[in-house]
Amino acid sequence: MSRRAAIHPSLPLLAALAVALAAAGCKRAEREEPKPAPAAVVKEAPARSREQAMEALLAVPELKTWSAQIEKRSKGKAHGAVIEDDPAPREINGKRYYQLSFVENRANDVRRRESFLVSQQGDEILVDDPETDSVLSLQEWRRNIERVQLKSAD
Repeated sequence: MSRRAAIHPSLPLLAALAVALAAAGCKRAEREEPKPAPAAVVKEAPARSREQAMEALLAVPELKTWSAQIEKRSKGKAHGAVIEDDPAPREINGKRYYQLSFVENRANDVRRRESFLVSQQGDEILVDDPETDSVLSLQEWRRNIERVQLKSAD
């Protein structure tokens, strides 16, 4: 017999089948590759209006206490209030803040008690400390105030 005759007739068919399966396996592997995850969506904090910033500041427990003390000691002649120091926002580390102050509002004058920076986006409230020319977080400020006491109008 010749050498050709010694090759099994199904061998070329098996070789062709192996090549086809290998190619199909590669195609399948290509299809099964994990798709990259979509970029994470960073939600930006909602913008806050000046009025909302003032309301948030008046909701600070220490300022509620101050307001009640002012009302009580003045027998209703003076009130706690929030006023805007400067309509231009102050920027700190790329974040914009309303410049507001808590004041004792009397019939003849207004006395500033504390200056605050309220973020235009998010819920951050900072305390502007003019004595040290620094800005404190609300938590730092709370640790530094001894007692919430005010002398109010007569």
